[in-house]
Amino acid sequence: MIARFLPVGTLAMTALLASAAQAAPLAYPATPTVNQTDVQHGTPVTDPYRWLENDVRTDPKVAAWVDAENKVTNAYLATLPRRDAIKSRLTELWNYERFGIPRLRGQTKFYTRNSGLQNQAVLYVQQGEGEPRVLIDPNPWAKDGATALAEWEPSSDGRFLAYAVQDGGTDWRTIKVRDVAIGTDLPDTIEWAKFTGIAWLKDGSGFFYSRFAAPAASEKFQSANLNQQLMFHGLGTPQANDNLIYATPDRPKLGHRGQVTDDGRWLVITSSEGTDDRYEVGVMELSKQQGPRTLIKGLDHSWELAGSDDNTLFFTTNKDAPRYRLVAVDAITGTTAEIVPQGAATITSAALVGKRFVIETLSDAKSVVNLYERDGKPAGTVPLPGIGTAAGFESGDSPVTHFAFSSFNQPTTIFAYNSATNMAEAIRTPSVAFNPEDFRVSQVFFKSRDGTRVPMFVSHRKDLDLSKPHPTLLYAYGGFNISSTPAFSPSRLAWMEMGGVFVVANIRGGGEYGKAWHDGGRLANKQNVFDDFIAAGEALIAKGLTTPQQLVVQGGSNGGLLVGAVVNQRPDLFAAALPAVGVMDMLRFDRFTAGRYWIDDYGDPGKPADFKTLIAYSPYHNIHAGDYPAILVTTADTDDRVVPGHSFKYAAALQAAPTGDKPHLIRIETRAGHGSGKPTAKIIAEAADLWAFAGKWTGLTTEPTK
Repeated sequence: MIARFLPVGTLAMTALLASAAQAAPLAYPATPTVNQTDVQHGTPVTDPYRWLENDVRTDPKVAAWVDAENKVTNAYLATLPRRDAIKSRLTELWNYERFGIPRLRGQTKFYTRNSGLQNQAVLYVQQGEGEPRVLIDPNPWAKDGATALAEWEPSSDGRFLAYAVQDGGTDWRTIKVRDVAIGTDLPDTIEWAKFTGIAWLKDGSGFFYSRFAAPAASEKFQSANLNQQLMFHGLGTPQANDNLIYATPDRPKLGHRGQVTDDGRWLVITSSEGTDDRYEVGVMELSKQQGPRTLIKGLDHSWELAGSDDNTLFFTTNKDAPRYRLVAVDAITGTTAEIVPQGAATITSAALVGKRFVIETLSDAKSVVNLYERDGKPAGTVPLPGIGTAAGFESGDSPVTHFAFSSFNQPTTIFAYNSATNMAEAIRTPSVAFNPEDFRVSQVFFKSRDGTRVPMFVSHRKDLDLSKPHPTLLYAYGGFNISSTPAFSPSRLAWMEMGGVFVVANIRGGGEYGKAWHDGGRLANKQNVFDDFIAAGEALIAKGLTTPQQLVVQGGSNGGLLVGAVVNQRPDLFAAALPAVGVMDMLRFDRFTAGRYWIDDYGDPGKPADFKTLIAYSPYHNIHAGDYPAILVTTADTDDRVVPGHSFKYAAALQAAPTGDKPHLIRIETRAGHGSGKPTAKIIAEAADLWAFAGKWTGLTTEPTK
């Protein structure tokens, strides 16, 4: 029988547990300060922990601080009596067979599979209906499982596979090439690729990729990423001979990505300056001896390639359509014609699958996938199994493709789909150690401070007595046009099994309702993001689902910034907070690695108006005296997306400030990065620590019943 966990059902018990948890203040490591004050736009800004920005690999003082902090954190976590039970159940929940979305190249199918507790998924290849075989198994690459298979792309004929290796969670990639039939690598090796796609020529003689210049060894994980180049690598040649296809040294902030159309005729180059969906588009006809030329000028709108037909390129765009539309662009003349107009739902992607367009949309943050003829005439709706997220639908000449579907209570199921018949068939349905029917997923709406109507998903066990409040985990992201849609996580399922409520709030800054929703939560409007998140917590309390003594907030990256900001603004609203790999110093984020891309969303600290907005909410700069919730910060030493110095400085400032007696700890993972490529074992261990910590401070019990 599957183990179950009983919730603490009364406020009296919650108060008792919270009271018992408030022991004497922890003795944190002594963190030296420096006399560092910068005058920015006439405002003195102190930064006493500036030295913690240094790379932990090269600065022995930072390394010693990390060791000391981890010792305190690990000692505290070891006192949590239910931590082992949580880890045991998480291990059971993670131990199920998981598949990635297949990619077809003629009769050859490529897909990933994890047998359950493998640290990294294994890449398989299958010819027709024959037996699949292992093509790449990254698990032996590192003893700790922290070297991962990242991006991979088969050639059009399926003969070769270009694949990227990610070591220890870094964003840097090494690209290699494998002969699919033989199963061995060619000598080809590409270094210093980053934020790259892999786009093969139709004949499989080489591929396009994006790279930066090799940084100095001491700056590998911290230097700003500038002057990205789009390169072409011919098979069998050294990287030194690779051809530069496109670069903009006069505009060093531009990044460039190449895509080859399915017919192999056009190279489409998408250039952007930041993370906002504003692109320039260039094209190069690959059969001609000519360089790229600009097709769409200006960094004004989004242009995402959806397919091609001879000289016609199809794009989704928000030009004259804040919720996006599908258009045809003549690659020779640049003239544009509308195919599918903007609708009530937000278009998130499109693909020309066979002779029809498959268009993915979000309707109140839930997937709806529609089918259209080539002339834009509606041809039906793709059947989906319920409230959730659909993704996949690779473009190509064949009407057969694949997609994945998941929800908060539904692990990822893989479907084969035929656009000619509009029929979908589940081909990989996972067998899991719980019954999805035991859980309920619903959507409710609340009003933010300014009256804006905001949706949130609420998930929990069906047998939970909702007439009483329960420990509740509230998650959001709120930035960069990224939508928070229903997705399955064994970790979140464990929280719900234990009797907790799990909530995702679709706050502004994301892309759930198109450009206006994104713009409503960025730059000078960033406070709307925090107001929405705070209002979500208040709405849950008003509905009687939880109390301030039972509410924990969680977010990662931009969501870590979110958690840090709302805790500063409303420490009374939360019992615990879990900010992960957060952007915590809003006055220096643009000085490291990919940080300069984020100016699109945050603004430029070098500009007076933006500085005024940023300093008002920067988590590191706005910690104040008061009774703060229990906080467990998480980061990793190899995070070169949001460098760990953000979390180091924030944690040091928290520990030094008069913020109450609850623990304010930092958990620093080794040989891990921003999240991608993290081994299963590390994911489980971190989740067990987070839930044990949050459970202690929200009164969530994890005692299993038989």
